[in-house]
Amino acid sequence: MKRSVKKLVICGFIALMVCALCSLVAFAAADKPEPAPQDGTSVSQEAQTTSDNSTGSKAIAAGICVGIAACGAGIGMGLTTAKSSEGISRQPEAADKIRTNMMLGLVFIETAIIYALVVAILIIFVL
Repeated sequence: MKRSVKKLVICGFIALMVCALCSLVAFAAADKPEPAPQDGTSVSQEAQTTSDNSTGSKAIAAGICVGIAACGAGIGMGLTTAKSSEGISRQPEAADKIRTNMMLGLVFIETAIIYALVVAILIIFVL
């Protein structure tokens, strides 16, 4: 069990570093100064370009938000299902109570994912 937890922590750390690296690259690309317009374009067009760059950053942030929430929830659901199956196999007479508690826990985990999705949508469209 300890080896699988270590592997899970290492994989999670690597995934977090990859996400951080991707976001740094995206923010670095967004911070590059635009060349001065030479053909008489207006200032509003430059503002539109800056707005487009921030929209990409918001999309990356929303993707990371939902991805982390889904990973955590997936791990939680897997552990919940495994432990409930183990409990039912040890005490078959308590299967109804164990199943009810498991379903209630899965509903709460799923609600957390939905909240993360709502936050990601708000990041994209409102901010």
